[in-house]
Amino acid sequence: MKMRTLLLAASLLFPAFGAAQAGEIEKPNLTLGVGGKPLLYYLPLTLAERLGYFKDEGLTVEINDFGGGSKSLQALIGGSVDAVTGAYEHTIRMQDKKQDIRAVIDLGRYPGIVVGVSKRKADTIKSVADLKGAKIGVTAPGSSTYILVQYLMMKNGMSADDASFIGVGSGASAVAAMQKGEIDVISHLDPVISKLQDMGELTVVIDTRTTAGTEAVFGGQNPAAVLYFKESFIKANPNTVQAMTNAFYKTLKWLEKATPEQVAAAVPQEYWLGDKELYIKAFNASRESYSTDGNIDEASMKSALNLITTTDPKIDPAKIDLSKTFDGSFLAKAKAN
Repeated sequence: MKMRTLLLAASLLFPAFGAAQAGEIEKPNLTLGVGGKPLLYYLPLTLAERLGYFKDEGLTVEINDFGGGSKSLQALIGGSVDAVTGAYEHTIRMQDKKQDIRAVIDLGRYPGIVVGVSKRKADTIKSVADLKGAKIGVTAPGSSTYILVQYLMMKNGMSADDASFIGVGSGASAVAAMQKGEIDVISHLDPVISKLQDMGELTVVIDTRTTAGTEAVFGGQNPAAVLYFKESFIKANPNTVQAMTNAFYKTLKWLEKATPEQVAAAVPQEYWLGDKELYIKAFNASRESYSTDGNIDEASMKSALNLITTTDPKIDPAKIDLSKTFDGSFLAKAKAN
């Protein structure tokens, strides 16, 4: 009994000690890929880093920020990163390519993506049905911002070839592309969307930051950002994966109770795009999109599968085993801690 008390005290005073007692971390120095870290879509990653939760778990995480989610996925497949915070849909798409990629915790229960029209085109583009011939800005071709527009267009009897897609990046470059008239429509995330709205540059057509907006598009939830690994890495490094899951779960619980002011104070000032109050406004607009429990249920998995098979008919849903896209065992242990 005394030994248990001593171990508990040690884990409270030295969190990494507690993590080590649960099992030696096989790879304490990790490289993680992300596509657009300043975006609110990836807020849990920034918070886990800034709040020190990775270090609390005995991890040193080097974060590589790529131009879009598709590029961070490529880095994982190529072996230049160990883990990715990216769209859940990638786990399904890669299974079709015989690549076993698995999510271990959900960070966003809604995509958080907004499709908006430039004020210059607001008279002619009033809905998704009017996107034919438009120049559409996305974070990067192949990323979730692109796939959502592709899905919406196909639902309206068009194909992705009916519009031009332009990669505009994840921050100030996206705002500039809209200001300069380089794009007619943008599919993007906060704080970029709230910045454009505040400038009077944008009319919102589709909004998946909220429960109502997501259900209007998908008929239910649709998981967004997750933490995912190659299955081979999970098998070889289970304690490392557990430590990462623990850090993100603690972040979700912190975020659930945090005030907007606390969130703004926790992120780098450059993420505010020059306006702290605007960042707070953007966070409030996206707050519903974050997961509170980290889980992905079967209905949400099927919603994501429908999104992918609609946009890529070559993928046979009957050949996708959704149970292999999400490993909830690490989340269960994180909740039990």
